[in-house]
Amino acid sequence: MFDAELEEFKIKIDLRAYAAGQGYQLDAKSSWRGTSVMLHPASDDKVIIKRALDSHYIYFSVRDDRDNGSIIDFVQFRQRLSLGAVRKELRPWIGAPPIPVPVFPSLPKTAKDRVKVETAYAAMRDTIDRHPYLERERALPGALLTLERFAGRVRMDDRGNAIFPHFDAEGLSGYEIKNKGFTGYASGGSKALWLSHEMPEDNRLVVTESAIDALSHAVLLPDDHARYASMGGKPNPQQPELIRAAVARMPAGSEIVAAMDADADGAALAAVVRRAVGLSGRSDLRFVMQEPFGFKDWNDQLKARPKLLSPRRHEEPSVA
Repeated sequence: MFDAELEEFKIKIDLRAYAAGQGYQLDAKSSWRGTSVMLHPASDDKVIIKRALDSHYIYFSVRDDRDNGSIIDFVQFRQRLSLGAVRKELRPWIGAPPIPVPVFPSLPKTAKDRVKVETAYAAMRDTIDRHPYLERERALPGALLTLERFAGRVRMDDRGNAIFPHFDAEGLSGYEIKNKGFTGYASGGSKALWLSHEMPEDNRLVVTESAIDALSHAVLLPDDHARYASMGGKPNPQQPELIRAAVARMPAGSEIVAAMDADADGAALAAVVRRAVGLSGRSDLRFVMQEPFGFKDWNDQLKARPKLLSPRRHEEPSVA
């Protein structure tokens, strides 16, 4: 039966503010648009807070699959209160919080499929310094994954698969799944862009076909001022705009590198990046094409590292 007061609690009380009142702290580095990750330093509890399409603030715990739901569930799971006691606990939180807590920006609403994707993603290891598949099969050094540039941008699930998260304008949209002889994508997710972390002093954006190629490029041609993006293969209709947005975020005078496979498909993907640069309206940017020389893709070149050849580099004039 519909209960107006409980509905008001779920919609009008920002669960992030209530959690902050209970000692939780925002993990800004692990959060993104539409998703707030909060940690409790004493209990090591970690929760992900979102806002559903029905305007309810919802959460799920990374530590316990049973611990999820609305603010009602959040209170009951932690304080073991009756529903009547929950009402008394939450009534003071309607309107202004009864105690000082941080002010949080508006939390965009999230579709149910995204919640499902994020629930699965949150359960995966987010700190990796070794990855058997990437090291043995792809020749990628484990230390690469601990760099600030790539921290948390590669995860590992309980089957040992390499997980590459994709992000769109709303946040996490899905993730690629890679292992020896296997490629998949998150159930219910949509393909967007795999992205490294972005630093204010960056002056280069390297766009590749796959995340593994981006990581391989970073090993072969290390650059502390380069950020990376990949499309995960043939682009879907939303990806060109996401590339344009990534280009538009680059600091003045930056270089945009289309580092695709050395084949016809790679040339077509490079053309997508070139058009995105043009659509950005940024005449200060320089567009460059790179491709591995003597190898189909960057990971092939990395795996043959003892006999590396210099990559071919094709520069084009600034794009108006």
